[in-house]
Amino acid sequence: MSDAVPAAPDRTRPFVPLWGAVLLAAAAGPITDAAFPDLGWWPLAFVGVAMVLVAAQGRRAASGFLVGFLFGLSFYLPHIPWMTEFLGPDEPWIVRAVPWFALSLFMALWCGLGTMLISIATRVVPRAVRGPVGRLLFVPAVIAGLWIAREAIASVWPYGGFAWGRIAQSQSDSPLAPLFAWLGIGGVGFLMVFLVAVAVAAAREAGAAPVLRVMLVTALAAILVAVPAFPVHTAGSLRVAAVQGNGKTGYFHHAENAEDNILDQYEATEPVYAEDVDVVVWPEGASDLDPLRVPWAADVFDSVATAADAPLVGWSVTKRGDEYFNTSLLWRAGEGAVDHYDKRHPVPFGEYVPDRAVWRQFAPELIDLIQREYTPGTTDAVMDVGSHGRSVLAGFAICFDIVDDALMREGVEEGAQLVLAQTNNADFGQTDESVQQLAIARIRAIELGRSVVNISTVGTSAVILPDGTIVDELPRYTAGAMVVDVPLSTTTTPAVVIGRGVEWGVAAFALGALIGAGLGGGRRSRRVG
Repeated sequence: MSDAVPAAPDRTRPFVPLWGAVLLAAAAGPITDAAFPDLGWWPLAFVGVAMVLVAAQGRRAASGFLVGFLFGLSFYLPHIPWMTEFLGPDEPWIVRAVPWFALSLFMALWCGLGTMLISIATRVVPRAVRGPVGRLLFVPAVIAGLWIAREAIASVWPYGGFAWGRIAQSQSDSPLAPLFAWLGIGGVGFLMVFLVAVAVAAAREAGAAPVLRVMLVTALAAILVAVPAFPVHTAGSLRVAAVQGNGKTGYFHHAENAEDNILDQYEATEPVYAEDVDVVVWPEGASDLDPLRVPWAADVFDSVATAADAPLVGWSVTKRGDEYFNTSLLWRAGEGAVDHYDKRHPVPFGEYVPDRAVWRQFAPELIDLIQREYTPGTTDAVMDVGSHGRSVLAGFAICFDIVDDALMREGVEEGAQLVLAQTNNADFGQTDESVQQLAIARIRAIELGRSVVNISTVGTSAVILPDGTIVDELPRYTAGAMVVDVPLSTTTTPAVVIGRGVEWGVAAFALGALIGAGLGGGRRSRRVG
């Protein structure tokens, strides 16, 4: 008889050969994209993450990078094709496709780097832990933290980052949505990836009975779904008239008459004058004429505020010195602009070109299309939109601001009782961009515990309650107005208190654990040698 002891199972080896990992990664992208609006099949987000983690398991750095890069490219290309619409139909398709492909490629590089670290972690960290508990819980926590670290860094760097397409943004309609009030977008994303990573680890772990592994995954999923909504207390309401003018307001659209956009908004506003509203809200792109410099536009703004007997939250491109700003104006009848908010997060390579001299060398004709550059705003994030002697603070977000975690929390921290999100989706036609943005606005409502009035030039416009419910909306490319008594709140959710603490905390934990495991493994190897 042989006294040989069977070798312990190698839990760090790849699940599939490289060719299978490549196929899984390429397929994971479109499957994950289907979890987001317009399709919004949110369970597919978990399927997509699982495919990436299986493909990355046990891979060395180079092949791990390849897996992540292929996933990123196959995800972002179908996720943001609306980028091809931005330059307008007058440009050749090949020119319009350059920003789309360039941004998809850049984000795919981020995915490659993040997945490379995950691949290394699946080989290094299991050797540094003992017992099935460590392999079933600690290792998945490191993997999830590395996923979120990649999302967190890519969301802020470079040039403010690109926070679109984070995995948790697929869950506005899922049973996990209440978690946004507790942990924010980064925290929910961590839990999603952690759950999937536990399931992947459970499929391989031989140190625990199969029934226990199934029970662990089931229990974790049940706990996430069972977390109750954070109680948000509302006190009073503000009667808001949000007007969608359906004007031709694309960034590169050149109207025959500069008055067209403001007149479209004016005409769409007329029906609300009989509604006894507290404030009228226009979208980004509402006027091509600056009422601070053009008397006729000022007369239109004043006429609306007078007829509505309420302040007008309008919009215009404003100029101070040599700088242009994307500006929301608070206009009161007979007083003019009494306050303003300048967009904090203009879109790089869309609304301005950072380091223009550098990037112009590579694509001068494309860079030169963006001639009017917006300067990032430095104003506070709230304005008092109350009327008739009543004070009501509103937080503001203009278009891409809605994905800026810090800015959205700042408005609530400064006392915002609701959020007014003005946007211009005319540049993106009938693509998924506007419904993706609306999903993010719904998540923000839950996360911040605030009603959100999402008003667009052409849609998708909606009024959202603090629990993410849409109470009124307008069809796309139709002029109209929503008049809603919007609930006000001063509740502070845990997500606002924590801020990005969860996101950066799990990222730091994961990177620290990976470095520690790597150093520990190196010391053990030297001792053995």
